[in-house]
Amino acid sequence: MSEETTRPTDAETADAASVADQEARERLLRLRGSIDNLDAALVHLLAERFKCTQQVGELKATHNLPPADPGREATQIARLRRLAEDARLDPAFAEKFLNFIIEEVVRHHRAIADRSGTGES
Repeated sequence: MSEETTRPTDAETADAASVADQEARERLLRLRGSIDNLDAALVHLLAERFKCTQQVGELKATHNLPPADPGREATQIARLRRLAEDARLDPAFAEKFLNFIIEEVVRHHRAIADRSGTGES
């Protein structure tokens, strides 16, 4: 057999590439669908979390407690970093994410305290 007869033709190579491209596109669409589902779940989880923290803010305002609790925040950050490590997620990313959420929660707690007249001056 000569080398000519064992090499794929340009058309065969193009067909194989087209099939591979189509399979890659289909896989990409499946992965993106999963990502979209996870994003939706994250939004719903955050909404539930903020419903709870809203109630915490109201409880703090009612009992004239400070909007922020640095001790609790430090404990939660350390806990989340451990969870991230166990899940093979970058702990620094997890900490940044939680700090962002904490800042928003404290901002809400301050707004609740200000509305109730118990805000810090």
